[in-house]
Amino acid sequence: MHVIYGGTFDPVHHGHLRLALEVSERLGKVPVSLMPCHIPPHRGETGATAEQRLRLLELAIAGEPDLRIDDRELRRGGASYTADTLRQLRGELGINVPLAIVLGTDAFAGLDRWKEWRHIPELAHIIVVQRPGIILDPDGEPARLLVKNAAGSAGALHGCAAGRVLKLNPPWLDISATGIRDRISLGQSPRYLAPDSVLAEIQHMGLYGACPAKNF
Repeated sequence: MHVIYGGTFDPVHHGHLRLALEVSERLGKVPVSLMPCHIPPHRGETGATAEQRLRLLELAIAGEPDLRIDDRELRRGGASYTADTLRQLRGELGINVPLAIVLGTDAFAGLDRWKEWRHIPELAHIIVVQRPGIILDPDGEPARLLVKNAAGSAGALHGCAAGRVLKLNPPWLDISATGIRDRISLGQSPRYLAPDSVLAEIQHMGLYGACPAKNF
């Protein structure tokens, strides 16, 4: 099985990393590829460049065999659309290899506003990770998709190439990249919210208003 977990990772933090490992373990120690997007279609500009975000990801997963990086969206350039990425992956993997994407319930709730969203279940499974306080509209398209294509267990995703929707409710670390950026810009310490190697590089680069001459 091939699993991708996309996002801006601006910056990557312990919430991202712990979630990726939880998904890996629930699927039987399947490697999870973190996929930074180039230009997020539904968000504003990122605080760090594509190259900087990629560097922070490389530092964050160093020494962790179950986490990988797929930088195809950065290399492709332009707006990063999930349907395009899945088609490219499907072309590489073939039609029979199980492929899955990881989405939080906040992202999944807006799936029907994504480009070519109806093709996404045809290309991959969707793993929906419950975020606290996020409730799907029961009359909305995403909720209907979840009910119609629900996978009874994580093992069900291994049995076919695409089309299932698996809902997971792993322990959630309430950390946000926005909160980290805000703390840094205000001169407050972001320690313990992201790996020390990531924070040291943020400081070295002077990202998000960090002062290179002052330790966090």
